Amino acid sequence: MTESLSFTVGASFDGEPQKLLLNRANRHGIVAGATGTGKTVTLQVLAQSFSDAGVPVFCADVKGDLSGVSQDGGTEKFAERAAKMGITLTGKAAPTVFWDLYGQKGHPIRATVSDIGPLLLAQMLELNDVQEGVLSIAFHVADKEGLLLLDLEDLRSLLTYVSENAKTIGAEVGNVSPQSVAAIQRALLQLEQQGAKSFFGEPALRLTDLIRTALDGRGQINVLDSTRLMNSPRLYASFLLWLLSELFEQLPEVGDPDKPKLVFFFDEAHLLFKDAPKGLLEKIEQVVRLIRSKGVGIYFVTQNPADIPDSVLAQLGNRIQHALRAYTPAEQKGLRAAAQSFRANPAFDTADAIQALGVGEALVSLLDEKGAPTVVAQTKIRPPDSRLGPATDAERAQVIQSSPIGTAYDAAINRESAEEILKARKAQAQRIDAETKAAAEAQKAREKAEKEAAKTTRAPAKRASNRQTPMEALTKSVLRQAGSTLTRELLRGVLGGLKRR
Repeated sequence: MTESLSFTVGASFDGEPQKLLLNRANRHGIVAGATGTGKTVTLQVLAQSFSDAGVPVFCADVKGDLSGVSQDGGTEKFAERAAKMGITLTGKAAPTVFWDLYGQKGHPIRATVSDIGPLLLAQMLELNDVQEGVLSIAFHVADKEGLLLLDLEDLRSLLTYVSENAKTIGAEVGNVSPQSVAAIQRALLQLEQQGAKSFFGEPALRLTDLIRTALDGRGQINVLDSTRLMNSPRLYASFLLWLLSELFEQLPEVGDPDKPKLVFFFDEAHLLFKDAPKGLLEKIEQVVRLIRSKGVGIYFVTQNPADIPDSVLAQLGNRIQHALRAYTPAEQKGLRAAAQSFRANPAFDTADAIQALGVGEALVSLLDEKGAPTVVAQTKIRPPDSRLGPATDAERAQVIQSSPIGTAYDAAINRESAEEILKARKAQAQRIDAETKAAAEAQKAREKAEKEAAKTTRAPAKRASNRQTPMEALTKSVLRQAGSTLTRELLRGVLGGLKRR
């Protein structure tokens, strides 16, 4: 194996260099140890070593110390320590890009609500099973009706729509409880108050902007500023898991490459597994197990290996264990578990050695050419080439200004999505209702007016008068007299004829 395909992590107490093989780096790893034992320095050494080998890196900076990787470093003390390991420090900075979910100490990182999905979003919101089911129904409705879910306002509008149409939707896909919808809305408000609103939206992060190399061939180190993000541990863990999932889904299969396409450091890894539901744990295990073939190496950084489930811990081949303290029964149990995870060295007791390690020292076991773990060795970790300690605000600003990412993510985009569509639908429905109501009232008014008009225009029938004019009276009198005379004459004629007979 040539030197270009490996790098030195440190040297054992007897002077033997401990080398991490690049073609085994995608078999994942763990850096563990109590607070103050040197985990962050080890992370910086590994990150810059991968970068020097042309491998892009993504890592979270929980305390702000890791930002020093962007600055020139090296001191006389460090140079002397490195020389004892056969290493010459260059004192150079690594090509660094700063990221920040809140857009304050780095380029903004955004993802759409649809990209996050109901499972991870339920984890962020700390929903129970029933509420998670309602959230899944909401996503189903969005897919069915072509509603884009980009930001939190889209999700709020969708939940309101689902609640207002709960009876219809419930008949198709299951019961939708208004109480569950209200609980989700409250959880969204809490998430927004934690500053997550700026994370959801567009332009969404492009993975190609993470997997870059500098002009000199060194891999880009992507540093996620997590000093504020750590105040929202669920958001922190869910975001990093989403990023892993996106890498798993988008990257092609490459098998076992000569070196990884990307190395991912997950600091404070215990937050990922704490109180995680079974479905989420299964997804984490699946990603860790299968993403290796995509050329991605995952390195968990945590205080104790016991923080990581056994099913995941079994996938981690490269192990660097800093000192552990064991004062309580739980700590003693974790110490024994950490000791048993190493391939034993007959020269010392592993459990005792873990407790006796000093700052900057660790037990190291790395994979060999055959993929088997080497015998554990007590090791002094090499010093980094870059600065040990944080960059100043001015130095960080300069790195951001000269970043190859430019201003691609600076301005948020708000295109038409669920909120606008549902608002337009509601406005149209209200307009149609108003027009229908106005037309009905107009029709009613017309009918009333027609009835009133018909009542006033109809003329009453003229009653015949019984009063007579003088001429009418004279005529009637003459006729009556003539009739009476004629009648008497006829009667006399008839009676007279009878008498003669």
